[in-house]
Formats: sequence, structure tokens, C-alpha cells
Amino acid sequence: MIIHGRSLYPPSYHPRTHSVPVAQLQFRAYHPRFLELYMHFVGHAAAALGIPISRPVYLPTQRSLWTVPRGPFVHKKSQENFERKVHKRAIKAWDADPEVVDRWVRYIARHTMPGVGLRVTRWKRAPPGIGQQMVDAAVGSTRLGSSADNVKALAKKIVQQEL
Repeated sequence: MIIHGRSLYPPSYHPRTHSVPVAQLQFRAYHPRFLELYMHFVGHAAAALGIPISRPVYLPTQRSLWTVPRGPFVHKKSQENFERKVHKRAIKAWDADPEVVDRWVRYIARHTMPGVGLRVTRWKRAPPGIGQQMVDAAVGSTRLGSSADNVKALAKKIVQQEL
């Protein structure tokens, strides 16, 4: 089914199945209109790929103020104030295949809007049984996992060196 003019409507959000976070995207911009438009685009892109995402979270706006003298030397009382606001938003992606998330992030980065910054944090899951493999590797590299004959031979060697 094709819905023409889908960009007029808010994006559809897919429900989470296991609530396993896969990626977090942070957006920054000086102009909130560009940021809202880009967040709308990102939501539609995720919906098209079937990625469950959170709604945009409004992060605190970073405000910078500075004062500059208008003229040099004796005109200290004539100053000008400047302000810059950095608007921030965040989206979290859940329960998606890492390849799909990589494709989504590449698509978003390729079609980024001018003036909007993007930071991506991805979480990769370890395969099942990785803990036992790590324990086996640690025990194998120590002498605790060696046989009793090896321990006796090592003890004799140490005694001979000491005498």
C-alpha cells in the first residue's frame, strides 16, 4: 500500500519486542526548525526499515553568552551582547539487526541537513557462551590448569636452582 504525501503525517513507531537497545543518536543544531524537520525525516526512515525507535527526547539547550566592546580604547561602556543556543535531541533505537541499523545510520548521514550535527552510539552484543570462553582462556594461560606432573617438574627445577 502506497500512501502519497506521507511526510505530512508524523512517523509511525514500531513497538519494541525485547527492549534491547541497539543505538542512540544525538542531534545538535543552532536552528530548532531544521532540527525538527530532520528528526521527522529520521523517524520516517526508521519506520520504513522497521526499526523500533523512541520519540525524540528534548535534551537541555546549551546557551552561550559573550560580550564584545563596540569600539576600541575609551568606549568601554558601549558593548554588544551575543548569544548562541545549541538545541539538542536524542533518539534511541531498539531490537534491530546491526546490519539494518548500520544501513539506517549511513542513509541518515548521507542525507543530513546542513547545520545539523549527528553523533551515533552503537551497542554490539557478544555471542552466547563468550563468558565461558574467556574463563577457559584465562585458566589456560595460568599454571592452575596444568597437570600435577608439570607442577612436580617445576618444583624440582626451582629447588635445583636454589641449591
